[in-house]
Amino acid sequence: MARPVSKNLPILLGFLIAVGPMSTDMYLPAFPAIARDLHNPAAPQYSLAAYFIGLAIGQMTQGALSDRIGRRKPLLAGLIIYTIASTGCWLSWNVDSFIVFRFLTALGASAGTVIPRAMVRDLADGPAAAKLFSKLMLVMGVAPIAAPMLGSVCVIFASWRVIFAVCTLYGVIATAAIWFLLPDTLPIARRTRIGFIPVLLRYAAIFRERAFLSHACVGAFTSAALFGYLAASPQIFINAYGWSTTDYAAFFGVNSFAYIGFNQFNPPLVMRFGIARVITIAAGILLIASIGLAVMAFFPHGPFPIAGMLTLSEAGVGLLLPCSMVGALSRHQAHAGSASALLGTMQFTGGAITGLLMGVLADGTARPMAAAMLLCAGAVVLAATLRPSLSFSPTES
Repeated sequence: MARPVSKNLPILLGFLIAVGPMSTDMYLPAFPAIARDLHNPAAPQYSLAAYFIGLAIGQMTQGALSDRIGRRKPLLAGLIIYTIASTGCWLSWNVDSFIVFRFLTALGASAGTVIPRAMVRDLADGPAAAKLFSKLMLVMGVAPIAAPMLGSVCVIFASWRVIFAVCTLYGVIATAAIWFLLPDTLPIARRTRIGFIPVLLRYAAIFRERAFLSHACVGAFTSAALFGYLAASPQIFINAYGWSTTDYAAFFGVNSFAYIGFNQFNPPLVMRFGIARVITIAAGILLIASIGLAVMAFFPHGPFPIAGMLTLSEAGVGLLLPCSMVGALSRHQAHAGSASALLGTMQFTGGAITGLLMGVLADGTARPMAAAMLLCAGAVVLAATLRPSLSFSPTES
């Protein structure tokens, strides 16, 4: 049974989840500048991979911890760590220190990634949860649109380091918002009191559950495709095609706007066709866009056809991610934090792998990115075919 949701809570949770896009999207236009300043052309991709590894590790602990002591305290502690580590990125002195601080930033930011998702599951399920997720995405959607433009302004008029000063300020505001405004959505009666070994056994049990695993794989491979685009596109468009940081930021903002726009189609589409059919259609869109991208990359047509295929891929991503979250978490209300953590860990592990591959395989063209996205899209379609059917009660719609 869904619980009443304050109309202001999605705004606050969306602001907290947006710590992720703020921490990644804002520094994408600065990739070439960071590579020059740190004297390592692959430093930006390595730092992004370190960030995804930190998110993957952090979420495993944050989810179980939030199931045990509630949502609010781990979220507050995580944002404090994020704020301190962002300051470290601002002041980093070489590649190694920058990568370490990016890893620590992600450990803190993981709370802002996993716990709000669990809070949604505390409050709703089924179409109601999909609607709430879409509201969160609408609020946090301001970040991927505005963040690259803000990062571009920092690079043009100051330094890439100022980007992390802005992240520090964001962390301070988010911490204050949690302290003064955020209620805990997990009642004491529903909190778990189990040790380390039972937690591991719980993760294993969640992972073996077919609905979770199939939907989580849909989300993980979708995220891996998205992260391949995030890791590779700055240097493709700025270095290979000669775009300015402002041009790239504008393109990225358009794609982010497209992602949020498609994401907002989720509630009416889910209400009309159901989550299963929406996932099937969206997986097909992502596959078509990835095939088109591969054709454009291996038989060069210039930057704009490639940009167009990337924008089309955002339709698939924007529809797939919220629905895959709902499907994965649907049967795990009793331990939504742990299920959300495992889901996020799978997503960001895929992101870390594709981020590293984009650094290792970079050849100045769009071919590595296109190949990675096509493989991920194929895996999404395969995972989508293995899903069991899910049903939701009318009270949850």
